[in-house]
Amino acid sequence: MKKLLIATAAVALVTVGTASAADLAYKAPPPPPPAPTWTGCYVDAGVGYGFYNQSHYAETDPGLVQLTPTANTAGEGWLGRVGGGCDYQVAPMFVIGAFADYDFMNLKGTFQESFSGLLGSESETASWAVGGRVGFLPYPNLMTFVSAGYTQAQFGSMSLSTDTVPSVATPFAMASNTYSGWFIGGGYEYRIPWVAFNGLYWKTEYRYASYQAADIPITPLTITHTAEHMQKDTQTVTTSLVWKFSWGGPVVAKY
Repeated sequence: MKKLLIATAAVALVTVGTASAADLAYKAPPPPPPAPTWTGCYVDAGVGYGFYNQSHYAETDPGLVQLTPTANTAGEGWLGRVGGGCDYQVAPMFVIGAFADYDFMNLKGTFQESFSGLLGSESETASWAVGGRVGFLPYPNLMTFVSAGYTQAQFGSMSLSTDTVPSVATPFAMASNTYSGWFIGGGYEYRIPWVAFNGLYWKTEYRYASYQAADIPITPLTITHTAEHMQKDTQTVTTSLVWKFSWGGPVVAKY
């Protein structure tokens, strides 16, 4: 009788334990977070380094007949950039966007006319650009892109001196000028995942800008009757922090 009671109790305990385990609600693991969308607008700010190259020669003014051999000079320095734009994720792995930005620059170089022996301190002081970009997403948090558009650059005025030692100031000078042209570039943008808030990205970009040639009079024209034909291009590399205000979109990246 005792053995029968013990066996009955054991069976009852096993049955109750099994039923209790079956009654427990099954908790599935939480779903992975959705892939970040690149659709949205943003502001950015950063710093960088750049250099310009130029070919130039003296010419008659009026008439613009070349007088001296073509010379080449250059300059370099630091810059700061601020800007903003909007992107739209058109497919799981592609993004298009438009942007505009402004560079505070101090790219310094020495202008020298090899034939006349005149030289001056030249600098690119500012530039702005407006354009578009096309991005590719190899990973949800990383976009590589190419960019292109319209740009203008401001170069300061120059007072010219002789290239002798010591250098002697002359009455000749060239006024500041704004150059217009186009740019093409590329880079990457990375969504920073370890910050306490969403929307912070890190962008690095290279740009090449080519400007239309300009003929800058060498003043006073009553003495010189000459101008300088200037053809310039600029290259920059910048790194920036981007604050993106994502407003969603119909395309969600899936990987």
